[in-house]
Amino acid sequence: MKVLIVEEELPVVSYLRSGLEAYGMQTAVALDATAAQQMLATARYSAVILDVRLPEMDGFELCARIRREYEKLPVLMLTDMAATHHKLRGFEAGADDYLVKPIEVRELAARLRALHRRFGTTPAERVLKVADLELHSHSKVVKRGEKRIDLTVRELALLEYFMSNQGRALTRAEIVGKVWDLAFDTGTNVVDVYVSYLRSKIDKHFSPKLIHTLNGVGYVLEHRAA
Repeated sequence: MKVLIVEEELPVVSYLRSGLEAYGMQTAVALDATAAQQMLATARYSAVILDVRLPEMDGFELCARIRREYEKLPVLMLTDMAATHHKLRGFEAGADDYLVKPIEVRELAARLRALHRRFGTTPAERVLKVADLELHSHSKVVKRGEKRIDLTVRELALLEYFMSNQGRALTRAEIVGKVWDLAFDTGTNVVDVYVSYLRSKIDKHFSPKLIHTLNGVGYVLEHRAA
């Protein structure tokens, strides 16, 4: 794995580089958002470790830009901002994981490998199907009929959870716990926002509609007969 570390504190950079390289990973470092964007444009990385407190542009904004330009590149936010609303903001920006400093390198390495297994490898395919919607769980190819649909990493994770539980009512708390690995906060609409994103891509221009709202409960993905 080749990991880009976006972090301005040099002692933290040194700790992360030496620790991850001890686990057999290659590392590169960007001290600010401008350098990070330049490096991403000129080299391929298996994952990005991203701090929030950066000069020029904070990590949330940079994460959103990375997600728009590199939809399937795993981003792990590593920061001292530990409040739930900070974590939710990171996930809303497109982060795939969120860890709070201080962190043991062995856990960080394990999380990076998990992301890499999930998004960076191609084992035997498992194809999930609902009506004419298909998700190839390892190559992350999504199709509705003959049309291929591009999804972000977080949208893919949400769709895979829906399709793995097709026909079952899912509460917002379940979805946040499984897809975002967070306790549900009634003050956030992150689930509704991402369901809206997903609907616009897999349902809006297709028939039948597959994602259904269950008032007072949450959502279900299923093929309902007309």
